[in-house]
Amino acid sequence: MRAIHFDGRNATLRRDLPDPEPQTGEALIRPLRMGVCSTDLEICRGYMGFTGVLGHEFVGIVEEVNERRKSPLVGKRVVGRINCVCRKCDMCRGGLPEHCRARTVLGISERDGVFADLFTLPAINLLEVPAGIDDDSAVFAEPLAAACQIPLQLRIEGRPFVTVLGDGRLGMLCAQVMSRLNATVRVVGKHPEKLALCEKWGIKHRLLDEVGLRQDQDIVVDCTGSAGGLQTAMGMVRPRGRIVLKTTVAPSTAAPRAQALGQRGKTKPDQPAQSVPIDLSPLVINEIQLIGSRCGPFPDALAAMAAGQVDVVSLISRRMRLSDGVEALREADKPGVIKVLIEP
Repeated sequence: MRAIHFDGRNATLRRDLPDPEPQTGEALIRPLRMGVCSTDLEICRGYMGFTGVLGHEFVGIVEEVNERRKSPLVGKRVVGRINCVCRKCDMCRGGLPEHCRARTVLGISERDGVFADLFTLPAINLLEVPAGIDDDSAVFAEPLAAACQIPLQLRIEGRPFVTVLGDGRLGMLCAQVMSRLNATVRVVGKHPEKLALCEKWGIKHRLLDEVGLRQDQDIVVDCTGSAGGLQTAMGMVRPRGRIVLKTTVAPSTAAPRAQALGQRGKTKPDQPAQSVPIDLSPLVINEIQLIGSRCGPFPDALAAMAAGQVDVVSLISRRMRLSDGVEALREADKPGVIKVLIEP
C-alpha cells in the first residue's frame, strides 16, 4: 500500500506498507479526496510527536466494516470525526468525547491517517455525505466543522466587531461562518491574492501592515498558524474582549521546515527552530478571555455546504496525486497556496 509516512524526522512516500485491517467496530475506507492541513505541516516540524501515516481531512468510500451484521455504511460515501474515543472515561461520560482521556486522533496522535490507499476509522465516527455535496466540497467537512465550533463557544451580543486573523484555509472558512452571525466581520492577512476571495463573499478585508493595533475589536479569531499570531491578536482586541485561538504550532524544538518536508541541502540537520517569545501580560492587564477552539460539529458543516451557505471550492489552489507524495506537502506550504487536495 502507498502512504505518505512521517518517521519523526522526514516525510516520505512509502510503497511497502501493509493494507490496514479494521478492528472490531472499525471501517476500512478508500479515500476519494484528501486535504492537506496546516496541522499536517506542523506535525512534520515536531507537533504532537507523531509518527505514522499523515492526514485527517477526507471523503471516502467504505469498503467494509468489521461487525457481525453487514453495515449500511458499506459502499457509502463518508466523512468522519477524527477523534477516536473510549466512551468510558469521565470526559466521554460527561459529554466531552473530543477530550477523551484515551483518545487517538486520525493522522495526529497514535493512529495512522488518510494519506494512503486505505485507512481505518471507527464506524461510529462516520457520517454519510448527502448526494448534493460533491467530493471537492465534502473533503472540507473537518475544517469547516472546526470553524462551526466557534459560534458554539461564543455568546454574540449586540453587533460585535470581529477580526479573523489569517487568510489561509481555516481563516477563510471561519470568516464565512462568522459572517452569518449578527456581527461585523473582517479578515486581516498578508496575501492580497488570498484576500481577494473575500470580495466574492462580501466580507471586509485588510492587509495586516495596513491595520493599526488599536485594541478596538470585540472578538479576534487567530487562524494565522503562527506562534506570533496571539501577540498580534492581543494588540487588536479591546479590554475584556475575547480571543479565539485556532492556531496549533510545533514547539521550538521542532525539526526545520525544509528538513521535515524532505528538502535536502537547505538547512543543517540539527539546526533548531527559532522560538517566538510571547508576552501574556495583556491577558491579565486587559482582562482578555482566551478561548481555545478545536474540533466541531460535522452535521452543521454538512448542512452549511448542502444549503450553499459556505463556498469551499474557491479555496482549492491545486490538485495532486498520492503518488506525488511529499511534493503535495511542499506545495501546501507555499505562501500563496490556500488548499491542496490529494487524489488517489
